[in-house]
Amino acid sequence: MQLTETMTTVLVLGGGLVLVAVAAGLVLVLGRVATLREEVRRLSHARPVGAGDLAALRSDLEQALRHVAVVRYDAFGDMGGHLSWSLALLDDGGDGVVLTSIHGRSEARTYAKNVAGWRCEQQLSPEEEEAVKFAKNA
Repeated sequence: MQLTETMTTVLVLGGGLVLVAVAAGLVLVLGRVATLREEVRRLSHARPVGAGDLAALRSDLEQALRHVAVVRYDAFGDMGGHLSWSLALLDDGGDGVVLTSIHGRSEARTYAKNVAGWRCEQQLSPEEEEAVKFAKNA
């Protein structure tokens, strides 16, 4: 009986600590959002947007991981549900990464392969190639 009460007290205190941590994180995030809004407001009144700003923005967008595709499949014949997947995250130049997770009955393995110029130095599986192809067309 005493052990159960002690465990309950520990769980309640642990839960309280988690709530405090989440609340503190939320306060920090909201403070950062407010700071960013103020910065945007300040910059929007500082000067008009010019061609240089647009060129910088276009350059940033080219490097953003905007080409994304997921291919789900069954890696093993005896399993269903398409639990295995390959995810391509690429920028406009075809640079990025392909992440793959192979799910078996008793384990899951995850792999990452670098992609440059829509090509990979390592051999891609058919599903990974498909994810890169879909991402390129996205």
